[in-house]
Amino acid sequence: MTAAGGAPLRCAVLGASGGIGSALVRRLAARPDVEVVHAGARAGPVPEGPKVLPFRFVLGDESSIALAAKGIGVPLDLVIVATGTLHRADGSGPEKSYRALEAAGMAEMYAVHAIGPALAAKHFLPLLGRDRRAVFAALSARVGSIGDNRLGGWHSYRAAKAALNMLLRNFAIEMKRSHPLAVVAGLHPGTVDTALSRPFQKSVAPGRLFTPEFAAERLLEVIGGLEPSDSGKVFAWDGAEVPA
Repeated sequence: MTAAGGAPLRCAVLGASGGIGSALVRRLAARPDVEVVHAGARAGPVPEGPKVLPFRFVLGDESSIALAAKGIGVPLDLVIVATGTLHRADGSGPEKSYRALEAAGMAEMYAVHAIGPALAAKHFLPLLGRDRRAVFAALSARVGSIGDNRLGGWHSYRAAKAALNMLLRNFAIEMKRSHPLAVVAGLHPGTVDTALSRPFQKSVAPGRLFTPEFAAERLLEVIGGLEPSDSGKVFAWDGAEVPA
C-alpha cells in the first residue's frame, strides 16, 4: 500500500510487544515506503529503531487509548490492532463445554477481543486520512466465523471474535460515509508460534504453524491488496475471505 502521491506511510500498531505485533512493527519499520511506526504496548518491550515511536496504552482503559491517539495526532495510513489472548488472567483456557461457562470468563474475553478493539477504533479511526486509501485492521480468527463453525467449543473466544467481526462491519459502513477510500477489515493470521497458541500446537497440521515473521509478512501482503470494496470483511493470511 502507498500513501497519496507516493508519500511515505504513517502506521500504528497496538499490541506491539506481542509475537505478531512486534513482528509487524519490525517488518513495517524495515520498509522504505514507511516513514514512522507508532508502536503501542501496555508494559512490555517493543522493537526499537529510528522509525519506531513507542507509546503506552491499556486496552481496557479508554482514557489511555484516547491519550495515545491524541499524542499521535497526525493522519495515519495504517492502524493494526494486534492484541489478543486465549487464556484468562487466572490461566484457564478456552471452554470445551457450555458447562464450563462463567460470566467473568465471558466478560474477560469480550473485553479483550471486542470491547478493547472497539475503543481503539473509536479513537484511531478519526486519524485515518480522508483524501487517500487508509486501513484499520484488527486481528480476528477463523473460529469467529459462524458459517465456518463445525467443531463448537471455545465458546467465549469464538463469540468475542464474532462480535469483533460484526463491529468491524459496522465501522466499515459508517466510515464509508466520511472516508470513502478507507478499509476496515479483520485479519486471521493462522496458527502462529506464540505464547497464545503454545498449549494447542500439538494438534496443528504439519506446515501450518507459522512463525510471527511469516504471519506478519503475509498479513501485510493481504493488507496491501485490500480495496475499499473489501471493507467490513475478514481475510485469512492467504488472502482468502473468511465467511461471516
